[in-house]
Amino acid sequence: MIARILTPVAALALTVGSAAAEYKLTILHTNDFHSRFEPINKYDSTCDAEDQAEGKCFGGTARLVTAIAEARVRAENTILVDGGDQFQGSLFYTYYKGKAAAEFMTKLGYDGMTVGNHEFDDGPEVLRGFMDAVGFPVLMSNADVSGEPALADVLKKSTVIERGGGKIGLIGLTPEDTHELASPGKNVHFSDPVAAVQAEVDRLTAEGVNKIVVLSHSGYGVDQRVAAETTGVDVIVGGHSNTYLSNSSDKAVGPYPTVVNGVQIVQAYAYGKFLGELNVSFDDAGHVVSATGEPLIMDAAVSEDAATLDRIAELAQPLDEIRNKVVAEAAEPIEGSRDVCRVQECQMGNLVADAMLDRVKDQGVTIAIANSGGIRASLDAGEVTMGEVLTILPFQNTLSTFEIDGETLVEALENGVSQVEDVKGRFPQVSGLKFSWDSSAAPNAGRVQEVLVAEGDGFVPVDPARTYFVVTNDYVRNGGDGYAMFEGDDKNAYDFGPDLADVLAEYLAAQGPYTPYTDGRISQVK
Repeated sequence: MIARILTPVAALALTVGSAAAEYKLTILHTNDFHSRFEPINKYDSTCDAEDQAEGKCFGGTARLVTAIAEARVRAENTILVDGGDQFQGSLFYTYYKGKAAAEFMTKLGYDGMTVGNHEFDDGPEVLRGFMDAVGFPVLMSNADVSGEPALADVLKKSTVIERGGGKIGLIGLTPEDTHELASPGKNVHFSDPVAAVQAEVDRLTAEGVNKIVVLSHSGYGVDQRVAAETTGVDVIVGGHSNTYLSNSSDKAVGPYPTVVNGVQIVQAYAYGKFLGELNVSFDDAGHVVSATGEPLIMDAAVSEDAATLDRIAELAQPLDEIRNKVVAEAAEPIEGSRDVCRVQECQMGNLVADAMLDRVKDQGVTIAIANSGGIRASLDAGEVTMGEVLTILPFQNTLSTFEIDGETLVEALENGVSQVEDVKGRFPQVSGLKFSWDSSAAPNAGRVQEVLVAEGDGFVPVDPARTYFVVTNDYVRNGGDGYAMFEGDDKNAYDFGPDLADVLAEYLAAQGPYTPYTDGRISQVK
């Protein structure tokens, strides 16, 4: 529950009569960058030369270099922090893993970041390599890593940095369900965020640190809970939910900052499209007396640093042959945004699920289930390049086929709609079946109302006792996004099919100019 919102007027009122010893700090922040070193278009995909020439592109590291330098000049004291998920999302990560992120974050001068779930996509070893390559602290408070050799005694829960004579405590926070979202391995054990943050706050305050900033890759909802249920936190810099907060845009989810229990919560959407800038004043006791700001849009009005552009172009050379290859054509834009695909049937979800099913239907597979979290971008009309396909499906997942009974199929769909309120990636996009669900029912307690499976030229009710042959990706088949019911060696499974991005590219190519559609295969009854 949002306890109070500190408007600019209220912030001004708080500053009247304040002590002259106020400490001013500008917090510059990013989150969910997902290796978008190059500019993006309005679909959050790679911006082509035509859009670039017309000034229709956003973000890119070269713009951030300029914007951060300008922000540092106009501020008294600044820190630059990140809310996690620098990894994954483009060919730069596929090819370089964390090396490119480490290089550019070092150039930008970050002071700290939290571990996002995607920092674990390639296991603790790749995360450790990234940590060794950067000179700033990478933090995670709500996990026990003592049993993981790559991270033990290296990955810290919190740190203290000094700026302009003030000490600032930084605490990291990672999704509690990261074991379902990525590949941290069996030696990393995650825990409740509230208790973890409070423990670090208490330790830091005992050391005399009275300005506390939590770097949280846990989502806007969890950030509000952490703020409400802890004491001593001043600011939460968020991530994970790709939330746009603003005081001026009607597209914003909430105000910037959102204030809960006196804690200033900020987040700056994703992909480098915005640079967050929060200006905070503290009194001598470390209490926030004012907090104002706004995410700054990284559009064509922000100039691109030439040296950074040259370096990005150099790193892109090995990637260009792959990503510039035209593989298909889209007759119309294809909607694949997370705000749509994680809560309902969407055009990109239908395309991906249809492509999966088409690839293996001659094996007797009749149902496809795709997790929406695996779909990372929309697509504009016109030529489709392999680079765009890899932006949509960047995770190098392979097709997995397996057998389950109808009862388990319904259980899987229940899991899929169990966290819609939090816009989680487990929401299922499907092919070869239809289902309806009721949002008023409790999660995993009968939300799924009706399930129909394809048979002949029509659909029939699912048979709980019948065995169905299903295709998904290897991540979901092995329990990712809560689909634990798909795990196990008892399902006649084959987990080593073709790469999902290749499947999509070949399916699109076979369609001619592809026309996106929805057909009511997923419906919400309330």
